Amino acid sequence: MKAAIQTRYGPPDVVQLADVAVPVPADGEVLIRVRAVSLNPIDWHFLRGEPWMLRLMAGLFKPKLPQLGIDVAGRVQSVGPNVNQLKPGDEVFGTCRGACAEFACTTQSKLTLKPNNISFEQAAAVPIAAYTALQGLRLGGLGGKSRAQSPQKVLINGAAGGVGTFAVQIAKSFGAEVTGVCSAHNMEMVRSLGAARVIDYTREDFTRGSQHYDLVFDCVGNHALSAYRCVLNPQGTYIPIAGAAGWSMIGPLVLAITALVSSLFVSQKLVPFFLAKVNQDDLRLICELIETGKVMPVIDRRYKLTEVPDAIRYLEEGHARGKVVIVVD
Repeated sequence: MKAAIQTRYGPPDVVQLADVAVPVPADGEVLIRVRAVSLNPIDWHFLRGEPWMLRLMAGLFKPKLPQLGIDVAGRVQSVGPNVNQLKPGDEVFGTCRGACAEFACTTQSKLTLKPNNISFEQAAAVPIAAYTALQGLRLGGLGGKSRAQSPQKVLINGAAGGVGTFAVQIAKSFGAEVTGVCSAHNMEMVRSLGAARVIDYTREDFTRGSQHYDLVFDCVGNHALSAYRCVLNPQGTYIPIAGAAGWSMIGPLVLAITALVSSLFVSQKLVPFFLAKVNQDDLRLICELIETGKVMPVIDRRYKLTEVPDAIRYLEEGHARGKVVIVVD
C-alpha cells in the first residue's frame, strides 16, 4: 500500500510517498481502508520533532513511527480478535497513528460509526479538533447539567481555525452567548457558525474592550495572561489549548507558573495548560451534535495523498480556515 512517511525529522520536504506492508489488526484492533485524513498542528510538530520534549515520546533521533496522521475516516476492512463493536463494511471515523496511508490499524475504542449526514472528508476533520473544543469548554464549565451554573458569555480567540470552528458551535449548542475573534475575511463564516458577536482582531484588541466574559477559550495565545484576566469576570475561567502555549521548550512552563502564581491572588480560574484526550464517549457525543445539525465540520482545503508536504506547509502558515484534509483514493 501507499503511505506518507518520514524517516527523519525536518521540514515538509522530508515526507515521501512509499510502498509499505498493509498492517494486520491485532487483538482488539480493526483494519481501516482509509478514505480521508485531516491534519492538526501536532502532525507538523511530530514531523519536525519540535519542541524537543516531543522526541521523548516520538523518538530521540528519528521517528519511531514513520507514518504521519492521526485523524482518520474510512471503512472497516477486517477486524482482529475480540472486536465486538465493529464489523467489516462499517463506515467509521476516529483516531489512529499512521493515518496518512491507504490502510491503517487502530483499536476499536478509538473509533465510532460515521454519521450518515456527513462525508468521509468531513468526518476526518472532526476528531482531534472537536475533542479539544469539547473537553476544553467542559473544563471551563460548559456542558454541565445545571445551565444556571454554566458560563453564559464565552469568547473564542481564534474562532476560524480548526479547533475554533468547533468551539463556537459546541459552545452555542450548550446555550452560551459566543463572541468569536478572527480576521475580517472570516467574520461572516464565524457568525454563521453561531457567534452572536464577531471581533476582527486586525481592527480591535478584545483585551482592551469593555466586555467581560465568563470563559475565554484561547486557540491562539497572542496575548499575555494579564491581558486575558482583564476581560474575565471575577469568577471567570481562562482555558488555553496546547498550541496556544507556543509549543516551545519553556512556553508551557512559563504559562503554568504564571497561572499558578496569579491564582493565589485572584478568584479567576486560570488553567495553565490543556491537552485533549481520546475518549470514545466524547466522540459519540460529538456524533450526536453532528447528526442533529448543531455542529458541522468546516474544511478549508483538500489535498491528495501525494500532496501531504504541501498540506503541511499550508497548515504551518497558521491561517487555515477550519481543517485541512487529505483525500485518499
